[in-house]
Amino acid sequence: MSFVDPIGDMITRIRNAQLRALSNVAIPSSKFRAKILEVLKQEGYIANYKVLSENKKETLHVDLKYSNGLPVIKEIKRISKPGRRIYAKAGSIAKIQNGLGLAIVSTSMGIMSDNDARTKNVGGEIICRVF
Repeated sequence: MSFVDPIGDMITRIRNAQLRALSNVAIPSSKFRAKILEVLKQEGYIANYKVLSENKKETLHVDLKYSNGLPVIKEIKRISKPGRRIYAKAGSIAKIQNGLGLAIVSTSMGIMSDNDARTKNVGGEIICRVF
């Protein structure tokens, strides 16, 4: 099955799983999705993720994180979509919720958070924002 927007599908699966208060969610695997999940793990928005191989298909199993019964991710939203790509220079990457949130940026140096992109002075495509 091919997706028009695989990153949007991943974000929707995470959002729906947290609305149902599930402890984990399975997502079809790709290197790009794994790098996005790595940034979410480093920033503390998810507990963990792992790549599992089942019948020659790899899936990402994401362990969601909750605090006092409420999901840590209050909002996760796709910014740059296949129909309209959003790019930003290092100096013009907007802070999410005055620095409390996170924007995930795809740069020439790899996938990183908005703070890392500003520190390394590289811009790129803004994939999503998390708060």
